[in-house]
Amino acid sequence: MNKLPKSYTRFMAQYPRVGAAYRELGDAVAEAGPLDEKTRALIKLGLAIGAGMEGGTHSHARKALDAGATPEELRHAALQALTTLGFPNMMRALSWVEDVLAKATEGEP
Repeated sequence: MNKLPKSYTRFMAQYPRVGAAYRELGDAVAEAGPLDEKTRALIKLGLAIGAGMEGGTHSHARKALDAGATPEELRHAALQALTTLGFPNMMRALSWVEDVLAKATEGEP
């Protein structure tokens, strides 16, 4: 997995019980149904895009790549926002995905 953001690691260090509970809840949700890791990652990417969360979109794009999604699949996921969120929001989301893809090709976390 890619390097975690400093704000996340600081939070987890400052509040270890909350962090452990958060991770446990995430694990329970992931295991609650039949979706595979890549599918879950793409869904979470779509949710972050829909919520307009730049950091979340970056994070879930990285996680989707780690789960085996291709750059084309990430771009296609962002493109799905067009008819629901509108062209400007889709373009914003696509630029966030491209941020992650650019760093991934440079070998950066």
